[in-house]
Amino acid sequence: MLVALIARDMPGKIELRRENRAAHLDYIEETGLVAQAGPLIVDGEMAGSLVILDVETMEQAKDWADNDPYAKAGLFESVNLIEWKKVIG
Repeated sequence: MLVALIARDMPGKIELRRENRAAHLDYIEETGLVAQAGPLIVDGEMAGSLVILDVETMEQAKDWADNDPYAKAGLFESVNLIEWKKVIG
């Protein structure tokens, strides 16, 4: 199943995002569960993440989200996981 992870950064935490970006990108590559990903942009700055996970269960998606270096660093104000159906692209 595909799961959309939509995360919003805590305000004023762009440096925390930058400090953990390499570890986050390494985690994406190591886990092999990410179909698509990229930052959310607000006023020209990274302000969150959209990650499309290709997983077997919602619990697997939650585990991935909980172990993301961004989450472990306390970057996110909110994280939502929702099953997603690809229609176009």
